[in-house]
Order: sequence, then structure tokens, then C-alpha cells
Amino acid sequence: MFADRAKIYVKSGKGGDGHVSFRREKYVPAGGPDGGDGGRGGDVIFQVDEGLNTLIDFRHIHRYKAEDGEAGGKKNCRGKDGKDIIIKVPPGTVIKEAESGQIISDMSGENQRIVLLKGGKGGNGNQHYATSTMQAPKYAQPGQPARELELLLELKVIADVGLVGFPNVGKSTFLSRVTNARPKIANYHFTTLNPNLGVVDLDGNSGFVIADIPGLIEGASEGIGLGHEFLRHIERTKLIIHLVDAAGVEGRDPIEDIYAINRELEAYNPDIAKRPQVIAANKMDVLPPGPDRDHVIQLIRDEFEPSGISVYPISAVSGEGVRELLYKVRGMLDELGHETVVFEQEYFPEQAVPGNSNDPFTVTFDQESGEYVAEGPRIEKMLGYTNLESEKGFQFFQGFLKDIGVLEQLEALGIQDGDTVRMYGLSFEYYK
Repeated sequence: MFADRAKIYVKSGKGGDGHVSFRREKYVPAGGPDGGDGGRGGDVIFQVDEGLNTLIDFRHIHRYKAEDGEAGGKKNCRGKDGKDIIIKVPPGTVIKEAESGQIISDMSGENQRIVLLKGGKGGNGNQHYATSTMQAPKYAQPGQPARELELLLELKVIADVGLVGFPNVGKSTFLSRVTNARPKIANYHFTTLNPNLGVVDLDGNSGFVIADIPGLIEGASEGIGLGHEFLRHIERTKLIIHLVDAAGVEGRDPIEDIYAINRELEAYNPDIAKRPQVIAANKMDVLPPGPDRDHVIQLIRDEFEPSGISVYPISAVSGEGVRELLYKVRGMLDELGHETVVFEQEYFPEQAVPGNSNDPFTVTFDQESGEYVAEGPRIEKMLGYTNLESEKGFQFFQGFLKDIGVLEQLEALGIQDGDTVRMYGLSFEYYK
């Protein structure tokens, strides 16, 4: 089964929490802090595997998570780093952020391996917070949180040339003649359900990769038939061979067919419609040499060659005209350059702030202790990230509490100067 789209969830590892402990040894009555640091969380890594050509494995496994870092231990023991998770994908896989559809990475060309999400940094143990005025700190830094994303994977095959045309114009026959591909061929619409790739070898010249894009009919760009599912595979191609049934075996007008397919390309992606084209007027073996055959070819040439599109009469069955067409295509590719089309990054995961800026918090008054209590995931994280021993760090933390509305709620509860505010084991005196 061919699969070229998949939606998956990935999550890096959380950093291990720093540890709170103190030396407890004989003859050392006042041992200092010896809490170790937490280990780093594992990264989410994507890597190209040349042996893969489909995303079928992602149909069965949808969630991928790196290992969390271990918490620090006593006696300055550092927690173990979490293991990275390596996700292997076929060349040509485009990784997108699922909600926006923006591209994070295109696993093509030289881009063979990326760290998509970094694991959280381990938290510092309490040994880091000892000062001349606080020799027994009873808190440590939590590990940084994991990062998570929902991704859309799309396989856009890497081919130099896209082969397009209506069903039954002879695309599969043409591909099997000019390349090493062996597609299944039958006289049914949509027989070819996979985008077939083949390598064209030319005597005395470098070859190129050609992709037969199946299921293209009128309305394909709107999802009719199979066209919408496969049009993405010609997004990388540098030029297009437009195969048409010039003999009109099924009673179709070849000129109107060319315009119809081009309209679908334009509707799907205008950039694709602007790619250079060459028309292969196929099934010449059906028309005997003579005025009728010459007239059909001339009509197509008169229609398209003024706009710079060359027309080559061929027979995919007999091989007539195929060699000339292929050398024309090779020459056009040489003019266009040899670099693989790689899509630019649009979404940058490292700029997304972990955690939700709207994470809830609570501010209450504890009657038993006579203290105000502020709690919430953002407050806990910020306590872990901030060095409260420094003046700037403490000012930053105060500004944070004001920005998210904690100070406003404390004042609404009637807090006065000198009252105590407790946050996750730490106590502060309030002054306006």
C-alpha cells in the first residue's frame, strides 16, 4: 500500500528536576547543600532513510516521544540524560505544523537529518543556590518542560520531470518504455494508484528521474477523483511532459484535453502551471502516415508552439519519436540547473514558547497559616527558571506576577504591606 500523508504527534523529553539534599556525614554537623542537577530530556530527531519510499509506517504508530531526563540525586549526582528518539522518513518528506500547514522542514537535498524539538534542560540542584546569606537553600530548579507538536507529513516525490495527462493516454506505457519502471497497465481509468518513478538513461548524456502522476481528471484540483491526492508529487519537478492522445482513440479532443489539464494545474498551484512544458502527442501508431496525421500534429503545434511549448509526435507502443523527445527534455533540464527543489521553512518550533500563556493560576488566603497562596503551572515554571537571589532576577519575577494578574488578585483579597505570600514552598513578604 502506498501512503504519502500522515498525521503524527511528537514530544521531546522533559528535563530532570534538580535535587534538594544536604550532606549528612559523621563529624560534618552542618553539611552544605549537595543536590545534583537533573539530566537533559531527549530530542526528537528526523532522519532520511533512503530505503523507505512510503509513509505507511506512520499509519500504525501516531505518537512518538523522547525519553525524559532523570532527576538529580544527593551527593551531587547528576541525573541521566533522556534518550533521543530518531524518526526515519523517506527522502522527499515535507514536515508541516499540522494546524497552520506551514513547513517546518523539507527532508530533501542535503537536509538529511534535523533536530526538530530539543529536549528540556535539566534543572539545577540546590547546591547552585547557596550564598553567604542563604547557606541552606531548600529549593532546586525544575527541569524545563518537554516540547510537543502535532505534525503533518507529506511525501512529495523527488523527480526532475512530471508526466501528466488524462487516464488512458498512454502514460504508463510511455514510462515503462523509457525507464526501468514497470507500472501495472490496464485499460481502466485510475488503474495506476501510485505515483510511479523511473530513471531515464540516455546514451552519452546524464539521465533524469521521471514521475507518472496518476488520476488527473477535470476537477482534480478540487479533490475529484484521485488527482488531488497525487498532484503534490509534481511540486518538485522542474518541467512537465504533457502526454496527450493525439489520435483521439476515445473520441476526445487533444487540444481541449491539454487546456483542461493545465487548468487543473493552475487551480492546484499556479507555480506548477508556470513550469516549462513539452507536449508528447502520443498514439501516432494508430494514425497511418499521411495528410490526416500531419494535419492533427499541425493543429496542436499551431495552438501551443507560439507560446513556446514544443510538440513531439510519438508512439509509446512502437517507440517512434521517443528518443528525440527525451533528448529535448534533457537539454531543457540542463538549462534549468541540477539542484533539487527544496521548500523553504515557514514555521520555527524553537520560537514557540513552551506552555500556554493562558495557563490557569489560583490566588487564595490560607486562614490556618495566615498566608496568601499563589499557585499555577506558569508560576512554578518561572520559579524554576528565575534566579531569585539576584536583584534583577527578583525584579523580573515581580514583573511576571504583575503581568499575569497575580498582584491584582492579591490586592483584591485585601493583602497589606508585610503580609506573607507562599509559592511552592517559598515565602515572600509583600510590599506595594
